[in-house]
Amino acid sequence: MEQPAKQRIDKWLFFARVIKSRTLAGKFVSAGNVRVNREKVDQASVLIKPDDVLTITMERRILVLKILGCGNRRGPAPEAQLLYEDITPKSTEASKTETVAAEREPGSGRPTKRDRRKIDQFRNPDSDG
Repeated sequence: MEQPAKQRIDKWLFFARVIKSRTLAGKFVSAGNVRVNREKVDQASVLIKPDDVLTITMERRILVLKILGCGNRRGPAPEAQLLYEDITPKSTEASKTETVAAEREPGSGRPTKRDRRKIDQFRNPDSDG
């Protein structure tokens, strides 16, 4: 079966396994979280083609994907990865901040009120308290 020359953006996001369902993909695009070639898109019916660049704003990261082809179905992940090339800049991936939980003695139980005050003071040194 031959690949279509153009495809709806919600369908492509679903086929490329960027979004879990086509309905969610439509809502995601309508919310203004996707740009096609730096142009903000707010309709799920926008047609995309190979060599377009999508900038996708997810909850905790930004993806930049170059479209290599249009899909015919939502197949397995290796098949979906053939539809795009990830050109996300490395600087955004390196700037991810990993939160490390404060270490406590095993078996020491929950923090006391005094411990919580120290934690609050550490998190917000500007506040009076």
